Amino acid sequence: MRVWGQETRGMLGIICLIALMGQGESENDQDFTMCGTWRHGTGHRTLEFNLTQGCGDLDISADENTLSIRGAITASSQSVNHIQLNATQRDLSPFCVFWEPLVDQLRVEVDGQNHSLLKAAGLQEVCCTDLSRGHQSSIQMYGIVNGSVRGDALTYDTRGTFGFYGQKINCIEEFCGKAHEATRNLNMIEEAMMKSDVLGTVNSACFQGEVLEMDDNFTGRDITLPASRSKLRPLPSVHMPACLKPVGRKKAKVVCTYFTNNAVFNQKGSWKKQPDSRILEDVVGITVENEVINELPEPVRISFHHPALPKNHSRTCVSWDTRKAPNEVAWESDGCKTVLTHEDMTECHCNHLTYFSILVQVERRETQCHLEALTFITAIGCAVSAISCAILFYSLCKKSKKNTKDQSTPIHCGLVVTLFFLSMLFILTGLLANVGGEPMCRVVGALLHYALLSSFCWMAVEIFHTFWMVYMVFSSPPNPAIWYILGFGAPALPVGILSFRDDIYGLRVIKPSGDVGNPYMMCWMKDSSNALLAHYMTNVGFLILLVSAGMVMLFVVLRKIRNREEWRKRKLAFLSMWGLSCLFGTTWALGLLEFGSLSCTFTFLFCIINTLQGFFIMLRYYALERIRKRKDSILDGSSSGSTRQHMLHQQERN
Repeated sequence: MRVWGQETRGMLGIICLIALMGQGESENDQDFTMCGTWRHGTGHRTLEFNLTQGCGDLDISADENTLSIRGAITASSQSVNHIQLNATQRDLSPFCVFWEPLVDQLRVEVDGQNHSLLKAAGLQEVCCTDLSRGHQSSIQMYGIVNGSVRGDALTYDTRGTFGFYGQKINCIEEFCGKAHEATRNLNMIEEAMMKSDVLGTVNSACFQGEVLEMDDNFTGRDITLPASRSKLRPLPSVHMPACLKPVGRKKAKVVCTYFTNNAVFNQKGSWKKQPDSRILEDVVGITVENEVINELPEPVRISFHHPALPKNHSRTCVSWDTRKAPNEVAWESDGCKTVLTHEDMTECHCNHLTYFSILVQVERRETQCHLEALTFITAIGCAVSAISCAILFYSLCKKSKKNTKDQSTPIHCGLVVTLFFLSMLFILTGLLANVGGEPMCRVVGALLHYALLSSFCWMAVEIFHTFWMVYMVFSSPPNPAIWYILGFGAPALPVGILSFRDDIYGLRVIKPSGDVGNPYMMCWMKDSSNALLAHYMTNVGFLILLVSAGMVMLFVVLRKIRNREEWRKRKLAFLSMWGLSCLFGTTWALGLLEFGSLSCTFTFLFCIINTLQGFFIMLRYYALERIRKRKDSILDGSSSGSTRQHMLHQQERN
């Protein structure tokens, strides 16, 4: 890419012109615009001009045959010439004089026809601008009627001459100061570059840029701005696809701007939804002249180089649409995809053009400690439980055929079935979330919620059944159909109601506290206010009731058996009580303790104990079956199916 010398310096100045104009200027954003009506004769007319270097005065005058522009206001260009205008039978001709000091361009429009008195030349850092009103001649017959500057009337009389005085300033310093005072000045950078005829690299203390021209042969371009001496790491690189060129245009300019000072982009309120966030050092702006570019079939790729970030910091590609929020920086992630290529490099794929940067957020909430280890433990534990439940279900079915009067076996079968499906869904939820995405997760999330609530319901049935066997020995237990209605039917009601809402079930992203850039996706309840409310009402509320009832029932059973000789001698007594605690749901109480400094410890305990719940229940069943075969037990436990018979036998012995 060719670096323009004098043109590059001048490019730095054009931006000052736009910034200095302030508010309320013409649509074309000209630095100086003087308009009026030329009262002349009906013969031949001439446009004369004499423009020299310096920063003095500018005189715009007119008489019967000549419209004249003279002055010493240019930075480097100068021109002395005249242009013959078409003859007219009218004595009034509207005209305007447009002066752009930063590009040394002066243009005159007479009767709708444009005449370039000074074409855009090399751009200069120091320029003559801020033309202020000076002298004007007396009223005369021929001259300028209704003269005005930027729409402000000078006089309604006919004057022969209007004079203006300029001021020499350092345009670069002026622009850099004003551009960081208000966001409305930022998009003027690209506009200024578009107006110049200079192509190539632009360097400044507050920005760097590249101006390209896309023609019919444009097939895409990779741009890498050269790093300044004070910058040790590379500047962002940009890939511009071929689809960037507007359809139907033979040529179009594209401007890529890199800002070395992003203070204005980090202003307060830039990210209302991310309070613990900041913008990285680099900000890149891309624009095509007079075009709004959206929904590109091939995205623009921007590679940002940055220092390696701590693992509890997330990186997100964001953009600021100045059309939606012209007066306030508002970073949004819509339309951009974040690609984490390296720890010190992030690539953004965006389907539109505007300002782009990397939003860094300190993840202090909604992160999970040791997520990778917990995920592994959950997968192994659920797999062991699923296998254990399958084995136990086979044994229970085999036993029910031998003892058809046993009322507890169907209850144990219901719990085992729900624990099996709960474990399998937990194993597959991550895979299904990555493969099926949001549509799949709406179904799987609802099924997972149903399996969880059904497990809770069957644990509640276990509690009620044990209470019936202990305190209502001589009464007939309820019909088994009631247990199935409570265990399988009751959870379907809340899940069915919640499934009609779009903001309850779906894809859930869990970020690890150690590496927020590598999140885990699962199908569950969404991260929304309604989903959170549903979680507390169904899951947490039911869990509190279940754990409370389970702990009370466990205490009652333990009180009845603690003094019996058989349980003092048996080492498997603890295992039996552990199995009861799993049946009664008391192990889920660890989920209510996941807060404070010990939250990670309780999370690990909760994960290990509850994922192996099916395995512990299977161990308890076979251990008590072994005890029962050796000797009649006082408490064979609800898993043996003979609690009621042994309690009657004990009463007869007493």
